[in-house]
Amino acid sequence: MPLVNASVAAIFEEIADLLDIQGANPFRIRAYRNAAQTIGTLGTDLRTLLERGTELTDLPGIGDDLAAKVREILDTGKCRMLEKLHRQVPPAVTELLRIPGLGPKRVRTLWQELDLNTVEQLLRAAKDGRIRGLHGFGPRTEAKILASAQGYLSASKRHKLSVAARYGEQIAACLRSIAGVVQVEIAGSFRRMRETVGDLDVLVVARPDAPVMDRFVKHEGVREVVASGPTRGTVILRSGMQVDLRVVPEESFGAALLYFTGSKAHNIALRRIAREKDLKLNEYGLFRGRETVAGKSEGSVYKALGLPWIPPELREDHGEIEAARAGTLPRLVTLADLKGDLHMHSRASDGHASIGEMAQAAREHGLEYCAVTDHSRRLTVAHGLDSERLRKQVAEIGRLNERMEGITVLSGIEVEILEDGTLDLPDSVLATLDVVIAAVHSKFDLSRKRQTERVLKALGNPHVRILAHPTGRLIGEREPYDVDMQRIIRKAKAERVALEVNAHPQRLDLLDVHCRMAKEEGVLVAINSDAHSSLDFEGLRFGVGQARRGWLEKKDVLNTRPLAALKTWLRRA
Repeated sequence: MPLVNASVAAIFEEIADLLDIQGANPFRIRAYRNAAQTIGTLGTDLRTLLERGTELTDLPGIGDDLAAKVREILDTGKCRMLEKLHRQVPPAVTELLRIPGLGPKRVRTLWQELDLNTVEQLLRAAKDGRIRGLHGFGPRTEAKILASAQGYLSASKRHKLSVAARYGEQIAACLRSIAGVVQVEIAGSFRRMRETVGDLDVLVVARPDAPVMDRFVKHEGVREVVASGPTRGTVILRSGMQVDLRVVPEESFGAALLYFTGSKAHNIALRRIAREKDLKLNEYGLFRGRETVAGKSEGSVYKALGLPWIPPELREDHGEIEAARAGTLPRLVTLADLKGDLHMHSRASDGHASIGEMAQAAREHGLEYCAVTDHSRRLTVAHGLDSERLRKQVAEIGRLNERMEGITVLSGIEVEILEDGTLDLPDSVLATLDVVIAAVHSKFDLSRKRQTERVLKALGNPHVRILAHPTGRLIGEREPYDVDMQRIIRKAKAERVALEVNAHPQRLDLLDVHCRMAKEEGVLVAINSDAHSSLDFEGLRFGVGQARRGWLEKKDVLNTRPLAALKTWLRRA
């Protein structure tokens, strides 16, 4: 993902945050957030688009005013509107919005009443008992803020997987373009597809005369050079992410890639096996005394240890070595296995494109079918559909299928699970749809018992076929709501309901451990994009990564099935 796009998106996101704190018009705030989403997920550099003659206003959600601001940022590196807002609201205040439980109104109160500008100041105020006296807070809210602030500070050095991909893959592409570079790989938790990433580790094999380190430290995204040497370099990007570069000999590349991919527990287990064979394993290779046994490729190292190659997503010392020895490693699902996407939104609710545009984008991503699942009426913030609007949408989908080739559009709904477990639309309406996805979007603080019973009741509805983002978490923003996932998974099995791996980079929900539980219980999983724009299908790869971490194979994933088989399953046949 081009770094210049990330910079523009970050500016628009900060403008939206500052406007939100000021209590500005919600539609204006949403315009900036939508623009940040569009630009942040754009695969082509904005400057390249302009050079090709593309109009910025052709991008979803970018009007004349926003296009002018994009050009201003590209030309000057600054945005006058953001600078104006900084004079009105301290920029550090926006970080308070990242604390779970703090919305714009509460942040505004904390800033104006207590002059709190940073998370550290918020934490101190909570510890000192100064927050409970503010209108609308109280001791209980203060305690929650204290816990949330502590959790945020401990996790703030990690970045969402999609953010790490945006920066890491752009840097890797830059390095690959250098004459004399033979091989480039991003290792670490990124390669293992962890949902959050700390530092990025980049490994390079290159000729001695290749200017790898010079290009690395002079990359446009670098804010600070921490170290720079012939074979090792460390930089801090403008986003705050640290990137470590290592130039390694070709004969050691596999061992280095294995070592820096991790996890630590997996590496320790491999070194233990090596010792049992009177071998020594490190980042330089696998050795018997001074003799090099293996190291050029990961496969050579695993083979010398008596193991097949183990996919990076499984390297957590959670049984993968035992499975490798037994010959029972799963054949993990791949992005190419997906035949369709069963969760996406159009502008009928909170999406940014028409149904036709979304279907075309899905087709361009190689999918054979997709389901339109706009929100139901109770989610008013998303302009949810009532029965009549949904009826008209189903008719629109029918007309679209008559004229569109190469993809089939299914009718559906993301129906709200109400507090008592009933659904937001009547059964008579749900029965007319191809696929019904049930979801929780409110009342996250119910007790474990009540939340579990709520979801279990919804799963018992005969029309529900998929449970969307089953724990409701937003990475770094909202903790999962408290439910008994074992009971939910077993109920899903009994009712033949699939559980979703929501591939949206903010969610990646199911958790990997729950994916594995579902697999063990024989419950199908659907890997869905939850796309709100034609650009969001790119996120499917992160959902596949989450599924792979959960040991899922093609047979475990509902939407790897051809359309005819899918329709049979949806009918509960």
